[in-house]
Amino acid sequence: MSPSKKAKKTTAVRKTSAKAEPATAVLDLVTPPGPAKVESPRSGQQQEGRYVYGVIESRTPVGFGRSSIGGVNEDVYTVHYGDIAAVVSRTPVFIFDPTRDNALAHEHVIESVMKNYTIIPMSFGTVFRTDDDIREVLKSIYSSLKDVLKQMTGKLEFGLKVTWDRDRIIEELQREHDEIHRFHLELTRKHLQSTYFARMQLGRMIDKALAELAANYVREIYDGLRAVCVASRDNKPIGDKMIMNAAFLIQKAREAEFDAAVNRVAQKYGDRLNFKYTGPWPPYNFVNIRLKLERGGQG
Repeated sequence: MSPSKKAKKTTAVRKTSAKAEPATAVLDLVTPPGPAKVESPRSGQQQEGRYVYGVIESRTPVGFGRSSIGGVNEDVYTVHYGDIAAVVSRTPVFIFDPTRDNALAHEHVIESVMKNYTIIPMSFGTVFRTDDDIREVLKSIYSSLKDVLKQMTGKLEFGLKVTWDRDRIIEELQREHDEIHRFHLELTRKHLQSTYFARMQLGRMIDKALAELAANYVREIYDGLRAVCVASRDNKPIGDKMIMNAAFLIQKAREAEFDAAVNRVAQKYGDRLNFKYTGPWPPYNFVNIRLKLERGGQG
C-alpha cells in the first residue's frame, strides 16, 4: 500500500472477499548487483544513489518535474532498458523514514506519472547505487515486467474502508436481536450481569451476531460493486470499528461508473456505516514485486 493516500470526492465503501482472482505479479529474483550500501542519514559523507518510484513503458526519456524525497530537490527522470523504464531521482543513500514529507514527495511523483502512464510501483524507500544497476535489474526481469504492464494497462486501484459505531450496534442487538434481547433481560431481572459466566456467555453471543452482521454488510456491498470492478483484495481491518478494508482494481474507462456505484451503496446504509473512499492509485495491492538482491562490491 502506498505510504499516504488522498480521499476521493465521494464517501467511501468497504470491501469484501475477492470473488475475482486479482492479476498479481510476484517476482522472486536474485539479481546482482545489489542495492546501494545503506547508511545512517547522520553518517558523515553519504554515497549518492537513485530512488526508484516505479516502472513504466517508454522508449524515450521522460521528465516528471522535481522531487524532494530525502530532503533534496532533484529532477525526476527515466532509466531505460529497451521499451521499459524506471522512474527515478538522485538522492543520498540512507534508510528512508516514511515521514509525512517523504510520503508526500513519493506520492507526488506517482501522481505525476499516472497522468500519462501506467506505473508499476516499487516499495517506498527503494534505492540503488547507479543508473547502470537499475538497468541490470530491468534487464533481468524484463519479460515479467512487460507482462505486468500489459495486465495493468488502463487500470486503477481504489481503496475502500467501512467502519461502524460498535457500541451503538451492540445496543441495537440487545434491543432487536431476539436471543440476545431475551438473555439480556433475564440477566437484568436476575442481577447476574456481574457474574463471569454470564458476561462471557453474553459476550460470545454478541461477538457472533456482530460477525454475522458485518459479513452480511460486506457481501451486500460487494454485490453492489462487483459489476464495475476487475478484481478486489481484502486487507486486514484496523481496530474494532472497521469492518472492511479493501482494494478494488478498476478499468480507468469505468471510473465514473465505479464512483456512482460507491455512492449508491453508501447512500443505502445512510449513517449506519461510515465509508472512506480513496484513490485513484497505481495497483499497489495487485502487483507484488519482490527483488532479492545480492550485494555487489561497495564500489
